[in-house]
Amino acid sequence: MTPPVRVLTVDDQELVRTALRVMLRRRTDVEVVGEAADGARAVEAAYELRPDVVLMDVRMPGMTGVEATARILKGWPHEGPRPRVLVLTTFDLDEYVHAALRAGASGFLLKNTTPELLAEAIGVVAAGDAMLAPTVTRRLIRAFTDLPPPLLSGVRPRPSPADGSPGGPGDPLAALTRRERDVAELVARGLPNARIAGSLGLTEAGVKSTVNRILTRLGLENRVQIAILVLAAEPDTEEGDG
Repeated sequence: MTPPVRVLTVDDQELVRTALRVMLRRRTDVEVVGEAADGARAVEAAYELRPDVVLMDVRMPGMTGVEATARILKGWPHEGPRPRVLVLTTFDLDEYVHAALRAGASGFLLKNTTPELLAEAIGVVAAGDAMLAPTVTRRLIRAFTDLPPPLLSGVRPRPSPADGSPGGPGDPLAALTRRERDVAELVARGLPNARIAGSLGLTEAGVKSTVNRILTRLGLENRVQIAILVLAAEPDTEEGDG
């Protein structure tokens, strides 16, 4: 039997933490191992409890969820995998979400999401995939028209193999092979590995390997950043999705 995903919830509002605890404790596939009311305590609790997933609020007194995310992921003191961070937000200040993704968060959800979607997102993120809302991702990109440079500062993609890959010198995805680009585009649509594999006739292991190559070629940290880069490169055809 697969052990439950160990979750740390972080929010400065006790009511929100209580609601999350009640929702998640009804499930057998998720275990709430701790709570934190601010960013500083979130870092301490993450180091101490070593959860699989951190549900992170972004706006809190003192240390924000953005800074806490960066400290947890970049200062991880243990051997083995770091926890995944799933940002919970109201999206009234998109710049916080943008900064959290740059800090290495693996996905984001609205605070008014359903219990079913929250549990699904926790499982998806714990498995190494990203929980994405493409329309909201496009919203972030439109709000920050200087993407991708701030997201990808210092990135120097490796040259693309001579395999007929699409894109030219101005294409941020030009370093990818055609297969890698296909996978990247499905990642940007929010598909987990299993669905990408089914769509492209690959194995899940093959998709995971391809995603890892994409991250290496583009100098990215996670699937969310792949999605942002792909969507930033596409023409903006959605004017009324807000």
